[in-house]
Amino acid sequence: MWSDLKAHFGTVKDQRFEMLVDEARAEAFSVEINDMRLDYAKTNINAEGRALLIDLLDAAGVAEKRDQMFAGAKINETEGRAVLHTALRNLDGGPVMVDEDDVMPSVLQTLDRMSAFAASVRDGSFTGQGGKITDVINIGIGGSDLGPAMAVLALAPYHDGPCCHFVSNVDPADIADTLRKCDPATTLVIVASKTFTTIETMTNARTALAWMGEAVDTPGDQFAALSTAEDKITAFGIASERVFGFEDWVGGRYSMWGPIGLSLMIAIGPDAFKSFLRGGQAMDRHFQAAAWDENMPALLALVGIWHNQVCRHATRAVLPYDNNLSRLPAYLQQLEMESNGKGVSMDGADLSVPSGPVVWGEPGTNGQHAFYQLIHQGTRVIPCEFLVAARGHEDELHHQHQLLVANCLAQSEALMRGRTLDEARAKVAGTFEGDELERQARHRVFPGNRPSVTLTYPKLTPFVFGQIIALYEHRVFVEGVVLGINSYDQWGVELGKELATALQPVVEGNETADGKDGSTAALVDYLQKHGV
Repeated sequence: MWSDLKAHFGTVKDQRFEMLVDEARAEAFSVEINDMRLDYAKTNINAEGRALLIDLLDAAGVAEKRDQMFAGAKINETEGRAVLHTALRNLDGGPVMVDEDDVMPSVLQTLDRMSAFAASVRDGSFTGQGGKITDVINIGIGGSDLGPAMAVLALAPYHDGPCCHFVSNVDPADIADTLRKCDPATTLVIVASKTFTTIETMTNARTALAWMGEAVDTPGDQFAALSTAEDKITAFGIASERVFGFEDWVGGRYSMWGPIGLSLMIAIGPDAFKSFLRGGQAMDRHFQAAAWDENMPALLALVGIWHNQVCRHATRAVLPYDNNLSRLPAYLQQLEMESNGKGVSMDGADLSVPSGPVVWGEPGTNGQHAFYQLIHQGTRVIPCEFLVAARGHEDELHHQHQLLVANCLAQSEALMRGRTLDEARAKVAGTFEGDELERQARHRVFPGNRPSVTLTYPKLTPFVFGQIIALYEHRVFVEGVVLGINSYDQWGVELGKELATALQPVVEGNETADGKDGSTAALVDYLQKHGV
């Protein structure tokens, strides 16, 4: 399959795809679901290439693996776990079985408990010890931070609850800066750690507990826990009615649909949160039912595979023209790179093709004045993914939103069309002459023929946002199955954590650096001399 795709790429790699993008191609190489449209016409994927890519899905058994995932099979084989973040948004679907037990009653019960607690915080019936909660601090790291932090910002127009803050870095500046903004008597602290042992999270949690203890009599009464470690939570002083657990079949980077999304639910309210869940559920149903050539997650995955594994473009830029989605690229970095940043397949053999790409990006139009220079005229091709809404939330500034949309569409057009040397010469002909005209013109040439996809939607509502996140989750799943890897473990994070634990007593001066490499030992010595 890979050899067929490589051979096909050889026939299209030098073709100018701007010559292909007529109205018919625009329709044939796009897909819509619930008014959301994915356009991948501005790529060099043609009908033959798409057919070969779809053959990859069938050869890898993506449909069978998809059905196994939704049915609760333990497709996370290295850890022996099911992968069921989809169950967290299965609001009115059927039973979901894990080890012959239906998990849905527990999922829905937890959602109801979360909703009741969030409502009590929002309406003031959960008073704290200062009369009313005005601020919420979510302490987590990785998926326990990136997801809800990104989502609270994304749905800021619907945020009518307490002010939400997010602390993740063990750097003391992170929590110190946050605590300075809050009053301990009117602050709720949410500690998000499945095991209640994550060193960064628990270090910050103890700092927050001490801070609150200086101002209130029973600081644990203003803490909630997103965890299953009941004994550790009790020892910390958090009552069971403020504990919301989730199972090991929910991976951290896929977890904001459940208890990890508590801060989001408090910010936007239970009803809007359920609309977010329904958006995810709608994308789930589409992914399960649509034919591959009309299946948005599958097609987005195949575009990514074409660009990364076939064309060998090593990075992918995610460029939301939606300021509320400014944290989406960072969220997708974890989702994609922690999921598919693997070097071996399920059977332990080395991969024969590159694994996941480097994912990065910033919101437009800021990026246009920063790194777009490299995207347009640099020597490496960087496939781009644009996101833009037809309307913003600021109706009184709709003309400004139209300017934003124009910029988004212009960038994808410019990447495709480029500017020839003749066009560049004509542009500067009245200013320069002779050799200088030629030199100046060459600086204004744009190679073009650079691929992009564009995801458009009417407006960034909770429902649409749920669709977007589920779309990218399923894209990662499809890419992982095609590559033959496990997208749901993350052993790559372990080694550095183990070494950090061993290095801490060395840094503190309680052990020597004997046995460490020369560079590490010298760095420890330098930092100790300067006060670490």
